[in-house]
Amino acid sequence: MPRRGLCYDPYAVSDEKSKKRKNATRQSREDMVSQQRARLDQVPDPLAPENLKKIGLRIGLGALVLWGIAAAIGHWVAFAVAGAITVLVLGVLAWAWRFTTRTKAVTDILKSADTAEGRQQAMERLEKEFKEGDPAATFAKAQLQMQEDPRTALATLETIKLDRVMASVADEARSQRAMIHLVLGETEKARALADGIDLSRQKEARVRATMASVIGEAWARSGQAKRAVELLETFDLEDPEYQDLKAQVLRSLAFAYAWSDQMTKMRNTLRTLEKLNVQLVMGFITKKKHPGGVNPKGVHPALEQEAYKLAQRSAGLQRKTQVKRM
Repeated sequence: MPRRGLCYDPYAVSDEKSKKRKNATRQSREDMVSQQRARLDQVPDPLAPENLKKIGLRIGLGALVLWGIAAAIGHWVAFAVAGAITVLVLGVLAWAWRFTTRTKAVTDILKSADTAEGRQQAMERLEKEFKEGDPAATFAKAQLQMQEDPRTALATLETIKLDRVMASVADEARSQRAMIHLVLGETEKARALADGIDLSRQKEARVRATMASVIGEAWARSGQAKRAVELLETFDLEDPEYQDLKAQVLRSLAFAYAWSDQMTKMRNTLRTLEKLNVQLVMGFITKKKHPGGVNPKGVHPALEQEAYKLAQRSAGLQRKTQVKRM
């Protein structure tokens, strides 16, 4: 007969385990907030001195060639075309300048939102300083609301009309909404949003990795695990560029490996997550039994069992350490 405490029973847990689950939920929310903050930081800044120099050089050379050709032709039509192109380029630059300054302003507001009072003040500033429907402000509001109520944050993101914004912005909204649905256990809703994301529209490698982790988890938990593995394994997690995104991608990989029956890789992935933070492992343990052995969150039974064993081991090691200190 196996000794008590070594058998797998994730539903008969102590108060300590319940607290760990709450910490895991809180960790999931914090991870989402970190992802959103990272996305704002990852937006290219054309106002940086080095970027302004590069842009100025390229535009200057382009204008010189364009007007040189017009002068060589010497016809009024050539000058008219050159003028029209110049006006168009200046218009694009003005839009880029406005977009970037708005994004920087949002980022500055969020930096002061580390407390409940700070978040409230940030919300007031966003409502006062930005027009209703501004995508950058909407993402920021959702980030602030995430720390208190994911449902409210989801409702805020849903105000972004996907067919009325740029494709890359629409993908950002889909990704963040899908991420919340996954945390809430609404896998099918997350999958529907993930299927609409086109990663080729994202030029920044870190943004692609962040979105891929959401897409991969949604696929893995809704019957497309092999497809999720193929996507997620394209990212080299040893690359320094992805170090602060490692936990997100590994979490998705754990789901993908489990549902594609790659159990050895699943266990190794969980052990890596445990080394990063045991709370990340606790996130795979559910609270209630579900008919058929599969729960609404899409956690594979073997994945949950392995996560529980690691959590038990971690708790045991922690108790031993505390005893030794005493």
